[in-house]
Amino acid sequence: MMNSLPPVLEGHAVYDLPLVLPSPVGFPVPTSEAVAPAGTCRFCGTPLHVTFVDLGPSPLCQEHVRPEDFDRAEAFYDLHAYVCRACQLVQVKDLITPADVFPNDYAYLSSYSPSWLRHAQAYTAMAIERFGLGPEHLVVEVASNDGYLLQYFVEAGIPVLGIEPAENAANYARQKGINTLGKFFGLETARDVATSCGRADLLIGNNVLAHVPDINDFVAGLSLLLKPDGVLTMEFPHLLRLVAGNQFDTIYHEHFSYLSFWTVEHIFAYHGLTLFDVEELPTHGGSLRIYARHAACTGPGRAVTAAVPALRAQEVQAGVCDLDFYANFAASAKETKRKLLGFLIDAKRAGKTVVGYGAPGKGNTLLNYCGIRTDFVDYTVDLNPHKQGNFLPGTRLPIYHPDRILETRPDYVLILPWNLREEIMEQMAIIRTWGGQFVVPIPEVRVYA
Repeated sequence: MMNSLPPVLEGHAVYDLPLVLPSPVGFPVPTSEAVAPAGTCRFCGTPLHVTFVDLGPSPLCQEHVRPEDFDRAEAFYDLHAYVCRACQLVQVKDLITPADVFPNDYAYLSSYSPSWLRHAQAYTAMAIERFGLGPEHLVVEVASNDGYLLQYFVEAGIPVLGIEPAENAANYARQKGINTLGKFFGLETARDVATSCGRADLLIGNNVLAHVPDINDFVAGLSLLLKPDGVLTMEFPHLLRLVAGNQFDTIYHEHFSYLSFWTVEHIFAYHGLTLFDVEELPTHGGSLRIYARHAACTGPGRAVTAAVPALRAQEVQAGVCDLDFYANFAASAKETKRKLLGFLIDAKRAGKTVVGYGAPGKGNTLLNYCGIRTDFVDYTVDLNPHKQGNFLPGTRLPIYHPDRILETRPDYVLILPWNLREEIMEQMAIIRTWGGQFVVPIPEVRVYA
């Protein structure tokens, strides 16, 4: 059948393609509105009534409190995730705007994670070899942050363009010699870039798909900006791993959507894009890297691999199309909260000191949901100097340089970015010299000597 399109997409024949994926359940046609009404699914427009997990009121996870603002009140928003009963897209409501998510002084800069830089460098080498990229091609990254990835394409002599809405991150990229456009991405930006710079041979988006409230406008923009024979890759945390690993702390206001392969495949197909390959990655507690092309592009290296139906079948078998799959997640989050608080209460009663490591978004969800403040955790540390000297939102834990741990010699270091556990334990192995131990809270509390 042919899908009716939102008005914002009309006039672009590339989108007017049939949705041909096998669908285990009756699949809805997206809303005819350009943006889904409040309280409805941001992809298909179905009213949202089914709770995935309610984590209570929480501040924006990257809005760290500056010392001069310490006595001022913070804004808290209801952190309530729903699952769409029609398309199974897990999502929070649009209580904030993209400008709230990516302010001009955005605190998250990708280059401060050595393991993420290695990941980016390995991806670059793979993409250049697999897709035969050279000086005649254009690589565009959406949400390019501080140039952590594109710098490696520049080193290889391949033209690049970064699109990054946070002005401070965009400026850091420009200082590295990376051509960067300071804009939010969607259809309008895609049209501007296609006109001024041309379309992309390789279009990249890492950990951005979950950050966009208008997912139809965003994916439509990707389709517009991609060359007819171009390749699009995106990475995002995998909903299947989120549920299996009890990763409730990865839910925060800045993440509007939580994505299964099954749902993403339908979203991209609606906008004329076919997913022809997929990889499961260990990053961020378990992510997917999808490879997409225009549905009409079937040239060499663009055939659908066996990984696509295999992962689709894996998800269907796990139950992602069944609301029962989502039913017990909230109870698991509550039990983890009880266990972590129990550990901290016992530690404090025993006279032990506990500090945090890291100031990630997931850590702020965890601490605020559990009500953990300086009565349980003295402070946290982070390698990012833009976070040091400030306080975590909501809980007001002070953020120091990691050297603070050497000065105070705590009994326990609570690793908030638990997905970087091995990297952090290696960096801070010195705590073992005074008997210090590491604590990882997710999927449940575990102590490492």
